[in-house]
Amino acid sequence: MSVEIPISKIVQGLEPSATLAMSAKAKELKSSGKTVYDLSVGEPDFITPQHIRDAGVAAMNSGHTKYTIASGIPELKKAIVEKYKSDYGFEYGVNQIVVSNGAKHSIHNIFFTIVDPKDEVIIPAPYWVSYAELVKLSGGIPVILQTEESNNFKMTPAQLEKAITPRTKILLLCNPSNPTGVMYNREELEAIAEVVIRKNLFVLSDEIYDKLVYGDNKFVSFPTICEGLRERTIVVNGVSKTYAMTGWRVGWTFSPVNVAKKMGELQSQETSNPCSVSQFAALAALTGSQDCVLTMLSAFSERRDYVAGRIREIDGLSCPDMGGAFYAFFNIKKYLGKKIGGVLIDSSEKFCLELLTQKQVATVMGSAFGCEGYARASFAASLDVLKAAYDHIADFVMDK
Repeated sequence: MSVEIPISKIVQGLEPSATLAMSAKAKELKSSGKTVYDLSVGEPDFITPQHIRDAGVAAMNSGHTKYTIASGIPELKKAIVEKYKSDYGFEYGVNQIVVSNGAKHSIHNIFFTIVDPKDEVIIPAPYWVSYAELVKLSGGIPVILQTEESNNFKMTPAQLEKAITPRTKILLLCNPSNPTGVMYNREELEAIAEVVIRKNLFVLSDEIYDKLVYGDNKFVSFPTICEGLRERTIVVNGVSKTYAMTGWRVGWTFSPVNVAKKMGELQSQETSNPCSVSQFAALAALTGSQDCVLTMLSAFSERRDYVAGRIREIDGLSCPDMGGAFYAFFNIKKYLGKKIGGVLIDSSEKFCLELLTQKQVATVMGSAFGCEGYARASFAASLDVLKAAYDHIADFVMDK
């Protein structure tokens, strides 16, 4: 008699990461010998800069291969504090920093530390695919606040206020946004901050793309907006996007001391500590030359301009201004309910699957981000790849 181990109700209720699922399908096609233009994953195509890689090797050779303090090595915490103060004129204490295994782990720690069962977390949509699932894992309830392309997918203070209930505990703010690339300016953040303070909300401010900002856009870190925000905001950041260090898995939080203490204790039970070698590499990233950041930003900026132009040229597609990050979130509603290549396109998922199958371009369906009728395409790829990919996208939508 066979026995099947039952899966918990919490895990049964989880949705798998759509970005990783599409990336897996793209890799499957590649393994069969096809050329695939993969725009699905939010990962810089650059190799981690040499001086950072060298620091990782030096850390290993120096014997930094053992357990560290659960919440991160003091040297890295100090560097994080100094970098934030230098960039934004705002100083935290090292006892307010918790270094984790990537920004996703940091967000997990936040929810598990401050969310009680049935607490509500307001998440403006479109949203990064893992936000709602991490809220569910913690026992909280994700409350999706739908924004509109006509307003550049920005939440208004009135929308926020309407979404608040007696159970609301946290507003999750991602700026610049994944998946849309839009940015809130200072005035817009001030208006949101007024509601946050008046309604006694707490804020998780995901600022992982703070250095990937284009044109005249200016990034403003949320707790620096006005008095009263520091004690009610937890900032998430890390090295993955800015320094092309996705696989090193180093992220961190700025939070009030009592929260940081408990997150450190939680992490000590979960993972013991972040990877020791990666922490020393991150230290080199923050304290070394920032020329590599400017070089990558210049390339991303050129690609962003190219992609924006191509989307405008393709019949039926549109997207908001991409002020930061490295994503285009384009409107495909014109093609829903129609046939492309003989196949009925009845959803954004079908659009993306057929685009991959018929034209070998990997994107992610808008429904995974809580916004049907759109698709997300990363421009963290070379210009040659982007040119070929958008040629294929143009051919795809013309094949009606």
